[in-house]
Amino acid sequence: MLAVGKQRSLSWMSALILAGVLAGCNSTADLATYPSVYGQKPAAMQQMTSEEALNMQGQLTALAGQRRSGAISEAEYQRRLKELQLLAEQHGADTLKQIEN
Repeated sequence: MLAVGKQRSLSWMSALILAGVLAGCNSTADLATYPSVYGQKPAAMQQMTSEEALNMQGQLTALAGQRRSGAISEAEYQRRLKELQLLAEQHGADTLKQIEN
């Protein structure tokens, strides 16, 4: 008898939960309030412009030309090269910090 009583209360609980869930499904929500998942999302950071890319390319080309012509010493070239390599290594982490702040 005790087991039958527990089954009945579980059945009633299940019925109440199911009725609550189904009642939520029947609501007519305004779909305009939900966020859109379509279309282009904004970028976290601005993309490099073509002008900036050309400027950077010009700087690197000039550095290589100065090395070839002997206008700068090998030590100065290596110093600048290490500076650029360090920038390349840290750029991702630095950008992520900017995005998170």
